[in-house]
Amino acid sequence: KAALMGTAGVSAAGDVVLLSTQTASGASEISFTSGITSTYGEYIFKVYNFNPGTNTTNLQFEVSDDAGSSYGLTKTSSSFYTYHKEDDSAAALAYNGTLDIAEGSGAQGVVYGVGNGADESAAGELHLFNPSSTTYVKHYISKFTSLRDDDQNSVWFIGGYVNDTSAVTALKFTASSGTFDGKFKMWGVK
Repeated sequence: KAALMGTAGVSAAGDVVLLSTQTASGASEISFTSGITSTYGEYIFKVYNFNPGTNTTNLQFEVSDDAGSSYGLTKTSSSFYTYHKEDDSAAALAYNGTLDIAEGSGAQGVVYGVGNGADESAAGELHLFNPSSTTYVKHYISKFTSLRDDDQNSVWFIGGYVNDTSAVTALKFTASSGTFDGKFKMWGVK
């Protein structure tokens, strides 16, 4: 067992368990195809130093109900973000409706426009709640921060749900273009 610092609602008694760690180096995807079971009511996916090979790339995820044989379960989501340019020329908090999904089966973005420079990357976390439910939708939230290709810090907030009563049994991360490096961890929350 391991305590996960900074996670709201998690006790210090060690109710969070590290289940898997994967390191991407020129990868096209990172898949978690085992370990998502009814053992835990919440799964947390942490991403460290996502650095794409292609400039202006998004990190996105998809879920599966057949252990990763196929993806594309229907999702609905909403997003907003903040940004601040390095040269202080612009800053904002904004809703971006073009990134929302309305009953779509495509990949859900969690961070957008990440640069591929040596000092550009993204980090954050995705929470998936009650994935084994066969009665209710499966909610998710994410928060990511990045240094974008246009020299601005951005923080992305995405929330939504998988609109399917099948149990979610796998999750994969992909880049919107090309390959990527980074470290990915999956935690179970009791």
